[in-house]
Amino acid sequence: MNFSWNQLVFIAPEIVLTIGACALFLFDLAIPKHEKDKLGYFAIGILAVAFYGSWKLAAVETDIFSGMFTLDPYATYFKMLVYLAGALTILLSMTYLEIEKIHLGEYYGFILLATAGMMVMVSAGDLIMVYLGLELLSISLYIMAGFKRHESRSVEASAKFLILGSFSSAILLYGISILYGIAGTTNLKGLGAFFAAGAVDNPGLLLSMSFLVVGFGFKVAAVPFHMWTPDVYEGSPTPVTAFMSVAPKAASFAVFLRVFAEALGGVKAHWQPILITLAVATMILGNVVAIVQTNIKRMLAYSSIAHAGYALIGIIVGGGLGTMSLMLYLMIYALMNLGAFGVVIILRKGGMRGEDIADFTGLAKKNPVAAVIMLIFMFSLAGLPPTAGFVAKFYLFMGAVEAGLVWLAVVGVLLSAVSAYYYLRVVMVMYMREPGRDFDLATSPAASLALIVTTLAVLFIGLYPAPLIDATKAAILQVP
Repeated sequence: MNFSWNQLVFIAPEIVLTIGACALFLFDLAIPKHEKDKLGYFAIGILAVAFYGSWKLAAVETDIFSGMFTLDPYATYFKMLVYLAGALTILLSMTYLEIEKIHLGEYYGFILLATAGMMVMVSAGDLIMVYLGLELLSISLYIMAGFKRHESRSVEASAKFLILGSFSSAILLYGISILYGIAGTTNLKGLGAFFAAGAVDNPGLLLSMSFLVVGFGFKVAAVPFHMWTPDVYEGSPTPVTAFMSVAPKAASFAVFLRVFAEALGGVKAHWQPILITLAVATMILGNVVAIVQTNIKRMLAYSSIAHAGYALIGIIVGGGLGTMSLMLYLMIYALMNLGAFGVVIILRKGGMRGEDIADFTGLAKKNPVAAVIMLIFMFSLAGLPPTAGFVAKFYLFMGAVEAGLVWLAVVGVLLSAVSAYYYLRVVMVMYMREPGRDFDLATSPAASLALIVTTLAVLFIGLYPAPLIDATKAAILQVP
């Protein structure tokens, strides 16, 4: 491997996050329990420094460490996304952690480590680097899922996540090893050149691609690799559920697209039918099963599965429009899903858990502001104008139509109509039923700031999407 100390400049944001996480673990020993918020703001400061570093490197396009690590606008775009998701999650977590009596400094450290893992993933220029970043992310999430150690369902969620995640990682690694045996390299550009030359007659190719689909399909919660999602989402602390529903999913889709477009673009005819099947099955199961859920975290879990099906359309379409629509979709989904979970989080106070749809009964009459905010996010998740969710789905379905997959776009639109039922059911419960009790919301300046940012972003992008679309177009993955 070619190495020079000058290359460390290009991974400065990752170094900052890693050192910051280690510092958080040490500072936690000296900070009293009632002052743990300081660690949260320190973590946001670390994210801000890393954000500045990535912003300064935004125009850089280079491969370092012998092609193991790639720096380009595409990677930078997703790094900005995970910074934003991490900061908003920390803001939403502070009061919740105090209420649940789990306000420990290592929580913020693991968010930073998970963010570092995602940054390695999106900049990976080699399948080995993809795997290393994925494992750093996964191990952090396994721990965070079981953070409510006094609750059996949280420990169960962590155990299920660990066991199933380990199997998926092993299958992914097996697929990587088969691909290495076929092509003699794990470098993405090397693989792309190998298959572009027409070396597609190896019988192990389909097996290796299938294993890669299984590994990435688990990470993005695509059917039939979704079985972990409802139980883990329900059992994990709600801010952790919010975080894992957006940031790891976005990073996994980013590397999913990079691997299949850059390394396996020459064999698209082989893997496209597999992904089309997965996308249709994921959209159908996610939307249909979400209808019967009474727990809002499980409903949003199946909603997350359905949205993974929509996002797969971007990979299937490929090219500039498919890539742009996927990147746009993931950014908007992060904002609206974090906001929806934010409202669920502030309902957790006293004896109120805020996790059942029935807990929202009559919210509009007792707290109209919270109800309006939740209504905006439900409308956006359903893809209704004038919210950002409509813009996201419009570009995805338009990409499918222009790629000649009109029937896939029609399936997506019909299932979006199905999704409107369970999203609008929450709105109906808030506005059409009489409240049975008062709502004492667990609001705080930090949580309020997070909700204001996400609400305004969803409305602004819905009404004026041009700035985000332009930024997305400037960061499209360039495939030779």
